[in-house]
Amino acid sequence: MSNLETYQNELIERAMSVGALKFGSFVLKSGRVSPYFINAGLLNTGPILATLADAYANTIAAAFPAESIPFDVLFGPAYKGIPFAAVTALALHTQHKRDIGFAYDRKEAKDHGEGGKTVGAPLAGRRVLILDDVMTSGKAVREAIGTVQAAGGEVVGVVQLLDREEVGQGGAGRSTVTEIEELVGGQGRVRAILRMRDLMSWLESKGMEQELARMREYRSKYGLKE
Repeated sequence: MSNLETYQNELIERAMSVGALKFGSFVLKSGRVSPYFINAGLLNTGPILATLADAYANTIAAAFPAESIPFDVLFGPAYKGIPFAAVTALALHTQHKRDIGFAYDRKEAKDHGEGGKTVGAPLAGRRVLILDDVMTSGKAVREAIGTVQAAGGEVVGVVQLLDREEVGQGGAGRSTVTEIEELVGGQGRVRAILRMRDLMSWLESKGMEQELARMREYRSKYGLKE
């Protein structure tokens, strides 16, 4: 048996069932050949969105408790982050009794109607938690932080779907997570539903030795040195 939470196991299995999570050989934008790949755009059915919302909400409730790290708004960067923020705001209400708004950005600012670059809950003067899928270089998250700050909001943290737990491209052994944490309040302010080690634990529990061996090899080459 794996030591994962129920919602983590369910998310892995549902993501695999719809082809959003695959194990094999995949060339990433960085040029690295990864033994696994996740495509968050395929998390697009009612059942998988329900599982994802539950996973985000449980992760947030544990990592960002209202009494110590309060926030007012979930921000979902366009486009994948939009449904993530919406369903997670709903799950936080129904499961954790937290009244949280959600907002998202446009790719281009609107110059008519209500105008502006963001849609949804107002950000000015609000504490904001950004939802992301997978951070590689962190470019998209940095842009989201800039958007929230430009609208007058304060980013208090980031929650990812998956942390690949890899060193960055700079060669200094620092992770993207560490770099982003420095922008949003320090250590512990960037969390993930799943980490590479969780996927490895799941593979081990299923006896998928070939896939696990590839993951171990990849981690020894590119993984963070703890």
